[in-house]
Amino acid sequence: MNSIFQYSMSSKKTCMLLAVCFLFTFSHSVNGLSCYCDICADSNYTCVTDGYCFTSISKDTSVIRHSSRCLENNIVIPREKPLICHYIKKHNDSFVTECCKDYDFCNRDLKPTLHIKLPDDSLNDHKKERLGKWELAIIIAGPIGVVCLVVMLIMNFWAGSTKRHNIRYLRTPRIIAADQQPILTAAVSLRDMIEMTTSGSGSGLPLLVQRSIARQIQLGVPIGKGRFGEVWQGKWRGEQVAVKIFSSREERSWFREAEIYQTVMLRHDNILGFIAADNKDNGTWTQLWLITDYHENGSLFDFLNRSTVDTNGMIRIALSIATGLAHLHMEIVGTQGKPAIAHRDLKSKNILVKSNGTCAIGDLGLAVRYDTSMDTVDIPLNHRVGTKRYMAPEVLEETINMNHFDSFKRGDIYALGLILWEVTRRCYVDNIHEEYQLPYYDSVPSDPTIDEMRKVVCLEMKRPPIPQRWNAYPCLQTMSKLMQECWYHTASARLTALRIKKTLATLGAMQSHSININI
Repeated sequence: MNSIFQYSMSSKKTCMLLAVCFLFTFSHSVNGLSCYCDICADSNYTCVTDGYCFTSISKDTSVIRHSSRCLENNIVIPREKPLICHYIKKHNDSFVTECCKDYDFCNRDLKPTLHIKLPDDSLNDHKKERLGKWELAIIIAGPIGVVCLVVMLIMNFWAGSTKRHNIRYLRTPRIIAADQQPILTAAVSLRDMIEMTTSGSGSGLPLLVQRSIARQIQLGVPIGKGRFGEVWQGKWRGEQVAVKIFSSREERSWFREAEIYQTVMLRHDNILGFIAADNKDNGTWTQLWLITDYHENGSLFDFLNRSTVDTNGMIRIALSIATGLAHLHMEIVGTQGKPAIAHRDLKSKNILVKSNGTCAIGDLGLAVRYDTSMDTVDIPLNHRVGTKRYMAPEVLEETINMNHFDSFKRGDIYALGLILWEVTRRCYVDNIHEEYQLPYYDSVPSDPTIDEMRKVVCLEMKRPPIPQRWNAYPCLQTMSKLMQECWYHTASARLTALRIKKTLATLGAMQSHSININI
């Protein structure tokens, strides 16, 4: 009887232990992963996430900063192996991140360290050590290559004989080329390759294909320079490409721009076509490459400086810019949806002019994305700010609501109004046009400060002057009204990109109809 009682008691204890374990596991799964957060003093330096804990170390000039926080699952790309967690390569000497999600507060145990670049002598020693490996690889690969060559010759001979005997049963060469063509063969163009690999998602080429393309590019001549680095003209198998080379201190800008360009469903005729991103290491320093479509007309700034446009050309440029900006601002809902994106550095130098007279918006290094599910704005972690001349009043006054995504879109609209002013000045009607000038050319110096721009735009409430002659022509008058509705001081009163696009499309249709009547 005692043994039965003891057995019953032990069974109850076992059940209670199992119940406690289950409750602990369930509560942990409900509450999420707890991480150490160095900026969360109000919550006992703790944050909770459904993604990863991370610890990072960064070096800005001579200051080293440590950060430990949460990394939400919905903002990492890809979710299974986030790119931002791959900053532990041996050449990262300015920013290193390590992630974990094994247990609560696991990022307390992460100790990321900045890597020290090897001196030239050490690099030479490493090259000598690798020499033996290359010799071994050649010895192994040599016989394999000979065997493959023999097999290819035999198969080629067999295919030729089969074709001669069965030519009437073969598909046409066009069909064979279309469905048997490898991605990286010489016959495939960049446009075809993008269409073959993205499957309409517009999220960019696979990483291995990007790296293969980057390794085969031959640089030509430099075609531009900015604070980020340089832009070079390059060639890939005879096709012209533009190569944006970032300096090593702009690693975050390079990473951010490549990340934005590869957003699902971003590809559009009026957004600069992204091809590849890669880092090129020559042993002493690392170059960060961003490869895009090449447009020989250059930026809108360069184009307007050397050329004038008629009314149709003006509308074509303005409508294409508004269309591209509307696509950026628009959220596409679906299984492969696109988040709403704001540019934050829209200006004539960041817009490229295509050969057909339309434009493509580029330089997305400062862009922000809006996450509707979390109602948060994904603001990039870099030290860059927008161009002061094109900053909206609320940005100059520092009254912009950084947590409200529409605030960033309205800032883009203000900049678009200034760009429309630049374009309209170069439109000739009755052989009359204005000289090209930057906005506020008559009020601030060539490189204005924030204070100078704030004084002109916010305190004096000035805007670029509207020539009197524009009121004499309906087309220019409509453009004048449109740009003024873009640069209102009150951000909420400005037009949306979609409204601007529709107005310009209507203006273009009316202009074409007027030309047809006159003919």
